[in-house]
Amino acid sequence: MFLLPDYRVRQRDYLLNISRAITAQLDLGEVLRMVLQAATSMLSGEVGIIALREGDVFRTRAIFGVPPEQAHLFDALLEELPASPGSSEAEVQAFHARLRSIARRVDPALRQVVALPMSVADDMLGIVFIFRAYAGAPTQNDYQLLQSFADQAAIAVHNARMYAAVNQERQRLAAILDHSADGVMILDPQLRVERWNRALSHMTGWRPEQATGRHHDVVIRWRQREIGPDLTDMVRQGWPRQRSDHTSPETIYVEGDLERLDGSVLSVGITYAALTDEDGRLLNVIANVRDITHFREAERLKSTFISVVSHELKTPVALIKGYADALSRDDADWDRATIKNGLTVIEEEADRLAELIENLLEASKLQAEGMKLTYDDVSLPALARQSIERFQTQTDKHQLRAVFSPDFPIIRGDTKRLRQVIDNLVSNAIKYSPQGGEIVISGAFTDTEVQVSVRDQGIGLPPDQLQRVFERFYRVDSSLAQKAQGTGLGLYLADAVIKAHGGRIWAENNPDGGATFSFVLPRGD
Repeated sequence: MFLLPDYRVRQRDYLLNISRAITAQLDLGEVLRMVLQAATSMLSGEVGIIALREGDVFRTRAIFGVPPEQAHLFDALLEELPASPGSSEAEVQAFHARLRSIARRVDPALRQVVALPMSVADDMLGIVFIFRAYAGAPTQNDYQLLQSFADQAAIAVHNARMYAAVNQERQRLAAILDHSADGVMILDPQLRVERWNRALSHMTGWRPEQATGRHHDVVIRWRQREIGPDLTDMVRQGWPRQRSDHTSPETIYVEGDLERLDGSVLSVGITYAALTDEDGRLLNVIANVRDITHFREAERLKSTFISVVSHELKTPVALIKGYADALSRDDADWDRATIKNGLTVIEEEADRLAELIENLLEASKLQAEGMKLTYDDVSLPALARQSIERFQTQTDKHQLRAVFSPDFPIIRGDTKRLRQVIDNLVSNAIKYSPQGGEIVISGAFTDTEVQVSVRDQGIGLPPDQLQRVFERFYRVDSSLAQKAQGTGLGLYLADAVIKAHGGRIWAENNPDGGATFSFVLPRGD
């Protein structure tokens, strides 16, 4: 098997972590610090700098290997650099000579510098410098290695600047659009409401005529403020303060759970922007209010997805690699039984990976296209028996049995999908009954529908989670659930399959312990 060199593996891991940081919208300074630390390490450097271009000069935005109190020294050195290194041979040589001079002035031990511009679409955003303690010219491989990190830094800077520009424009437009989808209110210097749009009425329950003239704190009541300061306190402390460069005063962002007029709660984010006169006196506060309920849910799902999938991938990959490494050792003389056992583990864990990937693909496809079914005649008792044969070999703590009457009807449905539902319910029952016990798949029917139930003797479900277990990536909140394997997709997919058949699925706790999952389908005669 071909293996990447160690430095290539480290380079890949560094770039993966940096890409994740950019995707997660971390602070630009933190992303640049990660880029610089990785680049310095990979190039065996002692000191690293990322300088961003601001007009015709460069400013230090990230530094590595130098005490923070000395960081300001680099700005003076960077002022000596031209805004562009030029393209002619003479200009390039002069540029590199200046870099070597800077290296010696920073630290006499630094003998070499590797520098590469950070560019996006021919727009030079800055330069990455790596200083090293040995003489000689940087190699082509040095530049290629640094290029990968410079590209990541350029993407981070470009994205941050685009985000800032778009966000600023959004706030300006929201302040003047009375019929915006966002809530908008305008406050006087005493923080009394002067204007209140219809979107904000829908969010809070306060009609414009009710809100107008009232103090901000009367109509904006936080059940829980999670991010940002209190507006009234900020105004009392002198906000907004005019900046030394006479630009517009800063804004305030507050996020949390807002208490509506009827007592219910809504998650919102509010941006307050101050309008001042020439002397810096406050004229108005314009507030843009956005419902972030779906955003928070999306963030929760993303976080859950990353956490669950990462956890679920680690275990089978580790086992496969461990057994493969052990079986391939030249200094070991394994007997046939040991080899067979190791290969069995590898095969089972590979099946787990395949199942995980299949569930993820199914969930993604379901979101994009919906559930598509292929109808034929289906014997649910036969599917139950097949599921028992499959899972009984995987556990010696549980007794699996099926209870169906001989005249249980054949229905119309998608055999593959319904087998997936029963398998998921049985797998779930085994997983959440770690002490063992009996698992019964039973069936009942009427003239119009059939019902299948899977009953276990496990831990049961918290009453408030009986419906939530069918949500995507949702896992029961208990100590056992944290230890049990699973992505939280099995019941989500089962729910989708049953609903696509025109049926319904639910869960309930048994009086004597454990839980029962049931679904009902139309007979389709």
